Amino acid sequence: MDEISKVLVVDDEKVVRDGCQRVLCSRGFEVRCAEGGEAGLSLIRSENPDVILLDLKMPGMSGEEVLEHTRRDCPDIPVIVITGHGTIDTAVECMKKGAYDFITKPFQMDEFLLTVKRAAEKRNLEKKARLFEEENSRNLYDLRLEKSRLKTIINCMANGVMVTNRNLEVVLHNPALLRLLNIDHALPEPASVKDIVCDEAILKALSEIISNHGPEMGTIGQEITCRSTVARAISAPVTGPDSNIVGTVTVLEDITAFKELDRMKSDFINMVAHELRSPVVSIRQLNSVLLEGLAGNLNEKQKDFIARGIAKADALLDLINDLLNVARLESSVIPQRRVPTDIGPLIDEIIKLMEPRANDAGVTLVARHGPLKLISADPAQIDEVINNLITNAVNYSPDGGEVMVIAATMGEHVEIQVKDQGVGIPQEEIPRIFEKFYRVKNPRTRKVTGTGLGLSIVKGIIEAHNGAIKVDSAMGKGTTFTIMLPALQE
Repeated sequence: MDEISKVLVVDDEKVVRDGCQRVLCSRGFEVRCAEGGEAGLSLIRSENPDVILLDLKMPGMSGEEVLEHTRRDCPDIPVIVITGHGTIDTAVECMKKGAYDFITKPFQMDEFLLTVKRAAEKRNLEKKARLFEEENSRNLYDLRLEKSRLKTIINCMANGVMVTNRNLEVVLHNPALLRLLNIDHALPEPASVKDIVCDEAILKALSEIISNHGPEMGTIGQEITCRSTVARAISAPVTGPDSNIVGTVTVLEDITAFKELDRMKSDFINMVAHELRSPVVSIRQLNSVLLEGLAGNLNEKQKDFIARGIAKADALLDLINDLLNVARLESSVIPQRRVPTDIGPLIDEIIKLMEPRANDAGVTLVARHGPLKLISADPAQIDEVINNLITNAVNYSPDGGEVMVIAATMGEHVEIQVKDQGVGIPQEEIPRIFEKFYRVKNPRTRKVTGTGLGLSIVKGIIEAHNGAIKVDSAMGKGTTFTIMLPALQE
């Protein structure tokens, strides 16, 4: 490394901070430490470190929040996630959010040092690349005179790099680009982008950047597929001294492995859920036979135990069905039977079926709607959405009150609102409520059982119907979920 790299260690465990500092300082790094997320963000802004070692699980501000702020405010700084779990899911989620790499506790010293050195080298290379780009942005053709120096830098990068001029001719590239695009021959100079890129989405994005009149457009990110390779492409304008766009730069990152991990995860969930459902159904049926007395008379205590077993089996079946629905939504293979649907009668029927349960909880269900435009929808899936939202509203209204379902035609859309007067959702938790397995934490509703998949399924179904869902909430006053679905045109 040409200069001393600054490393920031953000971890709530003192032994981890001290260990990282001792090891890295002995290797020539400059190390600063923070024991929490807020202190870490403050040092990131003031120190501008070259590499960040970030613990995911910390009290107060979590590592995920620090990562989100860092990627937004300092996207060039590589963030290496420290996790005690080391699971594939954690790694995939962190990489999707922009982490450079991850290491697991306890550290393997060689792996730890190699990961930090690679991140520091990446940071230094990016600094040099940025300096070169600023020096030569007046005329991208002049980059050909500097290729001998730039080749040394970009040839070391694992990501593909492609720089074009205003005519969409490639004036700079690296071997990683040819590998990602499955090109096995040298490119002519200059080469037309249309001759080497087979994906129409990139061509459209680059043309859009060139046709823009200023640098305020920012970057365009997209996924492309070239044969068996899936890559994430980030394209941005290159501006000259007069702020006019003189070309484009595109960076391609190979995400084939992560796509495969996502597919394997979905396949695993499908396999496990299918294998579990059959025996659970059999257990429930056998218990039902016993409870009905078909295998002999039972006393009251035996009936009570068997009834509890059936209830637990039903809860497990609900979880299995939710897992299957989530997997299908993620893979876009959930079956749909769309027909022209009137939401009004559907809401009335759901209210009628759920009134006994709501009354037991001291909640009054109210439906309000007039004549509504038809929507193209799968009635069973829309039924599941409304049922799920009403169930949540009842469960999170421990003091009773009123749950209202309001539907109305709003121009070219049908709007459905589910309002309750329950405990509400803290503002900081609202962005996460549609995440899988996430449940709002409230001492007054800790007895409410569930999988944390309901709202994730709701969001998936609504988006599959080309709709949108949002939530407004105030603590102690209640929550309103609003759904907008496109209406059928006359």
